[in-house]
Amino acid sequence: MDPLQSLVSSKSSDSGLHILLHPLVLLTISDHITRHAVRQQQGPIIGALLGQQNGREITLEQVFECPVTIGENGEVLLPSTWFEERLKQFKDVHKDPALDLVGWWSTAPPSGPDTSHLPLHKQILQDHNESAVFLAFHPSQVQSRTHGAKLPLTIYETVLEGENVSDATKDMQIDGEEPTPNIRFRELPYSVETEEAEMIGVDTIAQTAGTASRSEIPSQGTSAPDGQKSKDKEQKSTQAELTQEEEELIANLNTRLNAVRTLESRISLIKSYVSSIYALESSAAANDDPSSPRLSHPIIRNINSLISHLSILSPNEQSPFSTEALSQSNDVMLVSLLGQLGESVKAMRELGRKSAIVQSARGGANTRKQPGLAARTFEDELFAHGVPTGPETARMYS
Repeated sequence: MDPLQSLVSSKSSDSGLHILLHPLVLLTISDHITRHAVRQQQGPIIGALLGQQNGREITLEQVFECPVTIGENGEVLLPSTWFEERLKQFKDVHKDPALDLVGWWSTAPPSGPDTSHLPLHKQILQDHNESAVFLAFHPSQVQSRTHGAKLPLTIYETVLEGENVSDATKDMQIDGEEPTPNIRFRELPYSVETEEAEMIGVDTIAQTAGTASRSEIPSQGTSAPDGQKSKDKEQKSTQAELTQEEEELIANLNTRLNAVRTLESRISLIKSYVSSIYALESSAAANDDPSSPRLSHPIIRNINSLISHLSILSPNEQSPFSTEALSQSNDVMLVSLLGQLGESVKAMRELGRKSAIVQSARGGANTRKQPGLAARTFEDELFAHGVPTGPETARMYS
């Protein structure tokens, strides 16, 4: 095949396939391309698409990025061992509903895939899915930023066409051998399908993206102060020292922080609604005004249901959470008291030992002052300490 020849077939798709694209795939692809550009990484950007195929309908629900290896002829391929293990991990996680490999994605010009995409596409067709689709993302169309334009991507299916065979290829064929069909790509129609959880995530990202700030580059005609320049240099050096794991940790923490802020804003909205409705209800009852807004019991029931699901955040005194927290607190205090009791027992034993030594010394002094009792008393003391006693020993110590 001529390298300059387009791999996209001029014929429209007649397979009847339709693609349902989920926003999570778009967000992951956008994040992958952004990180690749910011880190100034080299090489192609490759990812695997997971979804379901129900009849003539294919869903694209999950995506994960993939490393690449270079083959013997310089072609781009997937590391087979790593890819199979990673694919198995995703299948183990996404079992309900069960997801499978339905295709792959990469960047491509608006004209479509070229010959550099063929080796990897053939590898996926042969090893994993013979009807895998290819999602081509067009970064050049993102720079135009046309408002209201379609998404900068195209989804293709694979077809085999054997009519485009050159004369040189025909001369090299053996008599009776069928011509080898060429792999061509045909564009598939797609639509975006959003679930409820994805709608919440997309709405949150849209709100945070609208308030996101970035440092403006000063124009050539203006010069920043020396203090600002040094501060910018320190900030750039700090950003350059961050590793990939640290950047991912910061992004994860920012996501959690935004989620907590969103939850706080929703709870504040519910609180303000209940307060305003209660105030209007009280004033309407006092003035007997039937036109004033009344309390909506369905909304109150929904709020009550939401609060019951958030009991772990504000537990009651008799809730299992409070009981468990009190039990753990009692266990900690009990261990602390046992430690203090052990220290007290040890101090009492030390005090008893020292008191015995003092009393023994006082008893020895008293026996020396009374000679008649010295032999018997001191002999008993020596016997108590394991020293052999007798008349000679008593006369020696008396």
